[in-house]
Amino acid sequence: MSSNEYFPTIGLEIHAELHTKSKMWCGCINDPFVGKPNVNICEVCMAHPGTLPVPNKEAIKKTIQVGLSLGSNIADFTEFDRKNYFYPDIPKGYQISQYKLPIVSGGNIDGIEITRIHLEEDTAKSSHDNDGYTLVDFNRAGVPLMELVTEPVIHNAKDAGNFARELQRILRYVGASEANMEMGQMRVEANVSISKNKPSGNADKNNFGTKCEVKNLNSFRSVEEAIEYEIERQSAILDEGGVVVQETRGWDENKQETFSQRKKENAHDYRYFPDPDLPKMYLSELFDIEELRKEIPLLPSKAREKLNSLCVGGGISEILIDNIEALKYFFSIQPESEIFAEKGKFAQISFNYLVTDIFGLLKKENKELSINNFPSISSFRTLIEMIITNELSSRGAKDILVEMLSNKNLDVRKFAEEKGLIQKNDTEALKKIVNEVIADNTDKWNDFKNGNEKLLMFFVGQCMKKSSGSGNPQMFQEIIKSV
Repeated sequence: MSSNEYFPTIGLEIHAELHTKSKMWCGCINDPFVGKPNVNICEVCMAHPGTLPVPNKEAIKKTIQVGLSLGSNIADFTEFDRKNYFYPDIPKGYQISQYKLPIVSGGNIDGIEITRIHLEEDTAKSSHDNDGYTLVDFNRAGVPLMELVTEPVIHNAKDAGNFARELQRILRYVGASEANMEMGQMRVEANVSISKNKPSGNADKNNFGTKCEVKNLNSFRSVEEAIEYEIERQSAILDEGGVVVQETRGWDENKQETFSQRKKENAHDYRYFPDPDLPKMYLSELFDIEELRKEIPLLPSKAREKLNSLCVGGGISEILIDNIEALKYFFSIQPESEIFAEKGKFAQISFNYLVTDIFGLLKKENKELSINNFPSISSFRTLIEMIITNELSSRGAKDILVEMLSNKNLDVRKFAEEKGLIQKNDTEALKKIVNEVIADNTDKWNDFKNGNEKLLMFFVGQCMKKSSGSGNPQMFQEIIKSV
């Protein structure tokens, strides 16, 4: 039986470091990427005897906001638990996490259901030197860590990757996390199983295969490749009459394969119990949930709907969806009322000049695609209006854009007038230019009149050149055809 004849079932566990000023249980700076090891630490981080944790209210708030963004249920009563295991990256001998009473439950992203979102602390970072020593940096220990668990309702690698991509966008839109996977701010673990019969959700456990968890996938491509490999690996085992062993596996990027790490633990192996050092919490006493709901910004799904309403949709709109500042800038540019008869024309033209010309110029200069580097809203809006009303040619607009990036508040109209870039629409003046170009190129003109239509754009180009880019190219075409 090939892998095509098995039914894969995938569930994801995604960790994201929350963007807060301080760590989860102490006042140490939340900056795990500071240059030197073990500088953002204290007695709480290092689990010195007699120290007590104090919950970070902002981290709890951000977890609630993520839940509200996903249409989830927010718990009224919640508590923190001790997840017991011994490893050098967790000096207490346990991790403070949540088990039976998470902050968030339910919700979905694009129809993929979410089981829960809970809050815990990140562990320290271990590294191994060439002499066989393990070095531990505790700057990351205690950083607020949100864990999202999906229902086992994903059935292919692409959907799993897309779920993780959309979650990353939502985390960034809400301001909960930068969620940079390369920096370890967002880490994905995939539980993969295959079966002969297609399961119908979490309730249909009898049709699940034996799951293997692939840990610490640090790119969307790795998520998809690791899942695809694991489906093929498990299929080959079953085809040969073997048994898939429940275990934790890693992903070797170079070999493009998973490898066994350890036997998979179950919840009872961690001996969860409520942390006696932390208070039980009634979240409704700490937060006004409805006020937090009102603070939720425009989310990616709604942004797509808004772009579609402006006739800027499809895959190309993802360029803006993935850049929050550029997206906000684009929406700010749009006129408050529809001042042009053709719906979406302003949006389409401004989108093209933003993502093609402005993005291109900034990348060429190695500048960030940031609102600080974009032209002022009024300047850019004036530029687009002048293009639509045929006051500027595309060539003239591109020349002005270069100036706008070095002078954010450029008076576009005044600059265009001073540089002679206002497009000429006077028919008689344009006819005169056409006649001069014809006189300078009599051989090519004869070829054009004898049926070589490819020369039309040659003559338009020559006319634009003679008019220093200020002639209306559409009118030039019409005049040339009529001569």
